[in-house]
Amino acid sequence: MAKRLQVEMAHCGCASPDDASDAERRATAVDPEIKKRNLARLRRIEGQVRGLQKMVEEERWCTDVLTQVASVQEALRSVSRELMRNHLKHCASAAVQQGPEEADTVYDELVELLFKYAR
Repeated sequence: MAKRLQVEMAHCGCASPDDASDAERRATAVDPEIKKRNLARLRRIEGQVRGLQKMVEEERWCTDVLTQVASVQEALRSVSRELMRNHLKHCASAAVQQGPEEADTVYDELVELLFKYAR
């Protein structure tokens, strides 16, 4: 008999802003593997930013610095895409299923996020 792979998800109240302040909200579900990948990416980005600081201190060629800045921005976009996907898949979906009031709240939140990232 084949074993089913179970992904342990951390459940909490991201989709219910009335239950907690913005500072206390948590994701509805987080795949531990995705969390691990995002943390690794963020650590690499942190190293890249330190490298950028060093390049600026050393007055490195502008195009070299700009190339590295673009690399950091793309790495951050990659993390953002993963977080957005998780938010849509779990947090937003849960809010929509709770009813029209919660759905309207999450729709407004998503519109604001999309416009913020479209700048």
